[in-house]
Order: sequence, then C-alpha cells, then structure tokens
Amino acid sequence: MLEAVDLSRAFDGRVALDGLGLEADAGEVVVLLGPNGAGKTTTVRLLNGVLLPDRGCSRVLGLDPATSGDQLRRRTGVLTESAGLDDRLSARQNLAAAAAIRGIRGNEAERRITGSLERFGMGHRADVALQGASTGERKRVALAGALLHEPEVLFLDEPTSGLDPTATRDVIDLIADLTRTRGSTVVLCTHLLPEAGRLASRMAVLDRGRLRAYGRPDELAAALWPGLAVDLDLGGPATPPVLGVVHGCRGVLGVEAAASGARVRVEDREAVPAVVAALVAADVAVYGATPRPATLEDVYFALQGEPSPAAPDGTG
Repeated sequence: MLEAVDLSRAFDGRVALDGLGLEADAGEVVVLLGPNGAGKTTTVRLLNGVLLPDRGCSRVLGLDPATSGDQLRRRTGVLTESAGLDDRLSARQNLAAAAAIRGIRGNEAERRITGSLERFGMGHRADVALQGASTGERKRVALAGALLHEPEVLFLDEPTSGLDPTATRDVIDLIADLTRTRGSTVVLCTHLLPEAGRLASRMAVLDRGRLRAYGRPDELAAALWPGLAVDLDLGGPATPPVLGVVHGCRGVLGVEAAASGARVRVEDREAVPAVVAALVAADVAVYGATPRPATLEDVYFALQGEPSPAAPDGTG
C-alpha cells in the first residue's frame, strides 16, 4: 500500500528529510513520531505528491506520487493542522464543496454529508456558519471532509489537537474502525504518545529529518529490552534474601527491589509461575504478579535517549 526508499527533501539548503525508508500494508496505522522539525509533515506531503523529492522515490497505492499526484489524491484523504475551511460557510456547505471537488454529487453527496456530520457530532450545527466555531468543532468538520470520499489511504496530521477527551476517544475509535473494517491504511503524525500507542501497527521515529527507528512497537521493544518485565507485589520492598530466591529461578534475567516488592525480567511469561512458587515455598507472601510489556511511550523515549516515567527496566 505504501513504500518509500531513500526519500529526501531540502528547503533552501536545509535538510528536512534525509534518506527515509518505510513501508506499510493495508489496514495498518503508521505513526510518525518526533519533535517539531523532525520531518513528519514533509513526509506526508511527499507521500501524497504535494512535494517532489530531491532524491529517492515512493509508491502509494501502486502510484508514484511524484508523477501521478492528481490520480493518487483522488484515492487518499488528508487532514492537516490547519483545517482549510471557509468560515463564511456552514459545515454542510463546506462538505458540499469538498464533495463537488471529489466528483460526488446529488443524492449520494447529500447522504454522505449528512452521515458524516452526524457521525462527528455536528448534525446540530450543520447549517450554522463556522465563524465562531470552536477548534474542536472545526476539526470535526475537517475530518468529516477528509473521509467523505472513503479514501484508501488517510494522512492525518495531529487529528485530535483541540479536541476534548470524548471527541479524542471518538476519533481514535474511528481510525481503528477504518483500518479494521475497511482495510484503510493510515499515516498518523501526532505528539500524543498514548493515542499513538493505541493505534500504531508500526512506528517511525524521526529526528532532524533522519529515521532513527522504524518497525512494530513490540519488535523495537524486544530489541531494546530482551524478555518481559513483571511487577511482583510482595507488600513491601523485597529484601536481599528474597531477591536471591527470585534470581535463582529458571528463566529469570534480572531482578531489583521496588516500592511494593520487586521488578523481575524473565525470558517469557512461562517463567512467572515458577517464580511465584519459589517465593511461596520460601514463606514470602505474593499478592500479585503483573506482566508489564513495554509501551510505545517506553520505546520512543528510549530511542530518543530520554528517561521514560515507566521504563520497563525500572531505571529509565
């Protein structure tokens, strides 16, 4: 569905993207992560044929964005941080304009417009001018417009900025539904790591135009931290003798004391029952054993060389 090889672009001598390589299949969400200026928006513009690369190439839906941009954009949807709406028009009129541009007319256009406005909770304001609408309301209308023609690939740049928690959850659920039921591929730029973690099939970490890591979050985590972290609730910090019991169990890669017990790193979850059994045999009360796989947030901060508040090894 999507592939980039050595994709590069500079502006006035400043490198915005340098040698990007990535790929995605149908139904996947590719999350682009990185600080401002990392190259996320440039990546989206190149993949959608709005910009031409200085070097490298890409293919989206089997098309070269550099030579078939118009044809490609008929099959893709885009939501940028700036909604691109006309405040003088109502939500319905804005979507009608988007439908006309996409060649959707008549009863079919009306059906899609009405359905989209209801889906995004804007039915009650469908015929009110957007001037004075909140950021969240404008974002909902813009997202409805991006989906009006049922795109096969969707590029989303900060789609939940300005939305309240309920609307944010609704947008995340919608993205998940698009990939699951329609097989749409989504390229998502976001600063919100929890939302990225809920959706990401693959993550791309960009820094000053260069790709630092790309892959499935669980695979990147396994490369950073072998095994599985497990929190043991022992009712208080584990003593050295207790740590010794745990460390002697088969499949244990490491163990350290924690505020309520110990954090153990095991080869896999199959080692956990043996650890619990050894503690019980040593007359140590075990109140809980909770596996804690690394999150996308953990992986991102580790790749950035920054401490995560909940790093899997307990050290950040």
